[in-house]
Amino acid sequence: MNVDYSIELRNSIMAKEVGFGILGLGRGRKTAQIATQTAGANLACVCDLQEEKAKAIAQELGCDWTTSYDHMLARDDIDAIGIYTSSGTHAKFANQAIAVGKHVFVTKPMDIDLNKCDHLIEAAKKANLVLAVDFIRRYRKTDHQVRKAIVDGLIGNIILGDLRMKWNRGQSYYDGGWPPGWRSRSSTEGGSAANQGVHSIDQLQWFMGDIKTVQGRCGTFNHEIETEDCSVGLLTFASGAFGVIQTTTCSYPSLGTTLQINGSKGTITMDKSGTVELLIEGEEEANIDQVEIESNFPDNIIEDMIRAIIDGQPVMVNGKEGRKSVAIFNAIYESSRTGSTIHL
Repeated sequence: MNVDYSIELRNSIMAKEVGFGILGLGRGRKTAQIATQTAGANLACVCDLQEEKAKAIAQELGCDWTTSYDHMLARDDIDAIGIYTSSGTHAKFANQAIAVGKHVFVTKPMDIDLNKCDHLIEAAKKANLVLAVDFIRRYRKTDHQVRKAIVDGLIGNIILGDLRMKWNRGQSYYDGGWPPGWRSRSSTEGGSAANQGVHSIDQLQWFMGDIKTVQGRCGTFNHEIETEDCSVGLLTFASGAFGVIQTTTCSYPSLGTTLQINGSKGTITMDKSGTVELLIEGEEEANIDQVEIESNFPDNIIEDMIRAIIDGQPVMVNGKEGRKSVAIFNAIYESSRTGSTIHL
C-alpha cells in the first residue's frame, strides 16, 4: 500500500468507523468491495435500481441492500455516500445526501453540467461536509511521480501536453445498460470527452496546471447517439504551454490511451495502465522511479474519505479540483458549437 498513516490517525480510525453507502452497483461495485477491505470503513448498505443485482452484491459483501435511495439516506449508520450512477445524475444525488447531513463522493466526472457542480460545491461548503471526486488515477504512485517530475523541471520547460484516447465502442455499448440506452443520452452521460476521456483530461490538467483558453471540435461519426463520439481540443495553459486532446470511441482497432508531456529537456509518456517511459536529455537509463515522492497519500477513495472525515485531512480531489475537468470538456463542446475560443 502507498498510504503511510500516522500513529495518531491509526488510533483515531480504530476508535471510530466510518459508515459507507454505495449508490449504483455497475460502476460502484468495486468501490463497495474496497470498503469491505479497508480499515476504519463499514459498508452498511448498497443501493441499485436492479433488485437482483443489489441482493447478490449485498450477500457477497455482507451488507444490507435496498432499491430505494431515500431508504439509504435515512439510515443513521451511514456517514458517507458514494454516487456511482450515470454522469448527469451525480450532482442531483450528491445534493440529496448533503441535505440530510451525509458526506459524499462521486465517481468521475463530477457531473456533466458545470452549474450543477458549482451548486454542489456551495452546498457542501455551507453544510461543512466532505465532497470528493473519485479519480482513481490520482491514487497511483506513478501519477504522483510524473507530476513531481514535471513540477521539479526534470524534463525542462513544458512545451506540449498531448492526450490521445482512441477507443472502440460498438452500438450495443450505447444501446445496453440499465435503463437501456442511458449511455447514448446527452442528459445522462455526455460523450467521449465527458465520459471515457475525463480521467485523462483530469491527469493532463493536474500535471500541467491551469488552462487559459480552449478551442474545440466535436462530431458524431459512427454511432446513433445524442452525444459526440469524437472530440478534439486545442489548449493554451497559463504557463504558455500548448495542449492537444483527442478522444474517440470510433477507432478501429481500439488503440488505447496515451498521455505525453514534452519538455525542453525530455519527454514523459504514460499509458492508461500507468506504465511510464521517461526520456531525459543526456541520460541513457532514465526511469520514473528515480523520482522520489512522499508516500502519505491514500490508496483509494475510501481511505481518502476516512482520512478527511476522521482526521480532517484534505481529500485528493475536492469539488473545486473535480470541477476543472468538467470545465474543460464543456469548453470543448461550447467552442465546437459556437466556433469561438473559450476562456476559462
